[in-house]
Amino acid sequence: MSESAVAADPEVVAYPGAQAPARRRFVDSGGLRIAVHEWGDEQAPPLLLAHGGFDFARTYDVFAPLLAAGGFRVVSWDQRGHGDSEHAALYTWDADVRDALNVLDSVCNEAIPVIGHSKGGSLLTHLADACPHRVSKLVNIDGLPSRARHPDVSEHERSRLLAKELADWLDHRRIVATAKRKPGTMADLARRRGRMNPRLSYEWLLYLVAAGAQHDADGWRWKLDPSMRFGGFGPWRPEWTLLRLPGLPVPMLGFLASVSEPMGWDTTEEILRPHLPPDAEIHTLPETGHFIHIERPHEVAERVLRFLA
Repeated sequence: MSESAVAADPEVVAYPGAQAPARRRFVDSGGLRIAVHEWGDEQAPPLLLAHGGFDFARTYDVFAPLLAAGGFRVVSWDQRGHGDSEHAALYTWDADVRDALNVLDSVCNEAIPVIGHSKGGSLLTHLADACPHRVSKLVNIDGLPSRARHPDVSEHERSRLLAKELADWLDHRRIVATAKRKPGTMADLARRRGRMNPRLSYEWLLYLVAAGAQHDADGWRWKLDPSMRFGGFGPWRPEWTLLRLPGLPVPMLGFLASVSEPMGWDTTEEILRPHLPPDAEIHTLPETGHFIHIERPHEVAERVLRFLA
């Protein structure tokens, strides 16, 4: 299929099993418009789904319909600065958690199951710990932290948020305030994405471009705030989530990757074992990378649905 045809109608790009959301809407979160996407019967029991960093809700276009077919109203959202949600002047971990709660409030005021991948898994672990009356069960897909030290400020490794580091980060945000992401063809964007997702097929990456990029006059661009850099959701550290796990007040199902990838967490069951709550269930999937739900959507969905039953 030619790129001109896709530019006219990106929805024509297909991928086996992928389904666009049945409904789309917006939620106000502290004055910021957050894009919400839903799959499944609107009257079915709700289930909240959170994507990872540099992703967007449409990365669940294969996985979410499998959960919807299992009897759920699957609700996901583009995190601030991602996808169709508005960009913010600054980004913080706590703001992302508040966005998650605002999306949850727009669905119901009861406890419901939640599922998150990567950064989304850690966000929802934080939410379950802070608001256990709103979360009935937690599924974490390769978003369980390791003891490895990760940046608390983008591209830096520091134990404290020192004044110089904060100033440098704010200077970067000022410089890129009016910047745009580099344009390219659909193939260009798919290849760039492939450097971060080396185990995913070109056909899937091309589908993501059609679902998560915009076609401007000078080419295609990912719908992602250009101020964002790889590493750092700051101020936040994966170790802080690790410390929350022993007292997690809701049942948890966790999935771990067995193959190291650029965006992965490299967490193992041995690292987690001393920190897990008593009723936690952990599965390490053999020969599987960080995007577990994309590599093995049917297997993961089947285990999730059994856990939620």
